[in-house]
Amino acid sequence: MPGGLVALLDDVSIIARAAAASVDDITVAAGRAGSKTAGVVIDDAAVTPSYVTGLSPARELPIIWNITKGSLKNKLIILLPGALLLSWLLPSAIVFILILGGCYLSYEGAEKVMEKLCGQKHGVTVEDEISDPAAFEKQRVNGAIRTDLILSAEIMAITLNEVAAEDFIVRAGVLAIVGIGVTLVVYGSVALIVKLDDIGLHLREKTSAAAQAFGQFLVTSVPYLLTTLSFIGTIAMLWVGGGIILHSLHELGIHGPSDWAHGLQHTVEAVTGGLSGILGWGTYAALSALTGLALGFVLAILIHKVFKIGITHGDH
Repeated sequence: MPGGLVALLDDVSIIARAAAASVDDITVAAGRAGSKTAGVVIDDAAVTPSYVTGLSPARELPIIWNITKGSLKNKLIILLPGALLLSWLLPSAIVFILILGGCYLSYEGAEKVMEKLCGQKHGVTVEDEISDPAAFEKQRVNGAIRTDLILSAEIMAITLNEVAAEDFIVRAGVLAIVGIGVTLVVYGSVALIVKLDDIGLHLREKTSAAAQAFGQFLVTSVPYLLTTLSFIGTIAMLWVGGGIILHSLHELGIHGPSDWAHGLQHTVEAVTGGLSGILGWGTYAALSALTGLALGFVLAILIHKVFKIGITHGDH
């Protein structure tokens, strides 16, 4: 019996060490993959506040919480198993899914630009009379979750690409950690942003003059911040959408558009000295956004003018 117990404890020790090693591998890989998704995370954080702009302050946090739950479902229930399954059975299909996502984001971004330029609207906006606030809120949440699905797919695809050589357990663990971590960071930041005005109102009631001044600054600046973030969100949609298209075409062997964009990036880097990194990145980001805008215009014209499809968007 003692010998059997010792053998059992030895087996448990080996399993524990193997599990610890797997956890360590997952943690390291998650950190590496998470850093690569930073750009998309920023885009997601910039897009989301627009979904509560103009709605009742009392409903802001509930709306964000509903979007958060939808985002977690997107990542953990839909995208994580789907990504693992595709990476196992049909890895070549991932690039086509990314292209569809890039087209969707480009269309959404271009349609917002068209609405600003032409004054046309597709779907109900906060400027319209809202007869059913609950239905309108649900529509906005659904629109946010749809957009989150595309951005989350890009995050998960980038993550999966970073850990493609790892075993199944590590891949699954990294996807789960990055998915949960990104969601909490993005929507926690968004919750803070949209409640800054309430924080400002609270500070204005303090006895301290400094607190009152800072509170007034928050109250005054938050509307401009939200408007700016809405603008950034539109640019982000075009940037990410166009970037997905350029990268995906390159993966499919169509190198021309991506090589041209990278060529201009390298040219800018070569002539800008100490600012080469920032200006080179900005050049490629701008070209990606222009690609998304051009593609989005074409898709919007096809959808609304050629096929006469009127699509209602809860996020406008």
